[in-house]
Amino acid sequence: MIHLTEKDYAVSRWSGGTTTQIALFPPESSYAGRDFLWRVSSAVVEDGESAFTPLPDYDRHLMLLEGSLLLRHDGGEPLPLDPYQPHAFDGGAETVSVGRCRDFNLMLRKGKCRGELRPLRFPEAGEASIPLPAPADGLAHTALLLYCARGSGWAALDAGRVPLAAGACVIASGGGVLRLGFQGPGDAVAAAVWY
Repeated sequence: MIHLTEKDYAVSRWSGGTTTQIALFPPESSYAGRDFLWRVSSAVVEDGESAFTPLPDYDRHLMLLEGSLLLRHDGGEPLPLDPYQPHAFDGGAETVSVGRCRDFNLMLRKGKCRGELRPLRFPEAGEASIPLPAPADGLAHTALLLYCARGSGWAALDAGRVPLAAGACVIASGGGVLRLGFQGPGDAVAAAVWY
């Protein structure tokens, strides 16, 4: 289990706001080089209207953490998104958004990865158990990234336990069950990846 905090992330600006890169695999790849298998990030959309960067080689999964957003893919019907509602789409689609928000993103190389986002919301103190993804569909490697969006608590795998505060995350792999606990109200996002 790897424990990351905001000091471990890379922040960059884009046309509509800022993006915080939380994790990129493989580590020697780069977002700019478009040679990564998967990437997890969180963006702040500051402009009322913005265009998403086209990523034709990637599938994208998006979940709002705060705010609201109206998305339109390839000129289609507008799609309203509310916080903690997962949305998957083709990274090559011409995507424009209206609204301001903070979001969570999972990008997956087409044909080489698959993944999903799952919200974990705690209206009060509590615990949850999240099984780590098992290899499937010919994809031998897996990872589970758990991101704390609000509140504070802890994450534990086997005998290891680390604190979690808003903005921190853990990345776990290899099987088993990741346990998550919040000391009060809190929200987290679980990103499962098969590659």
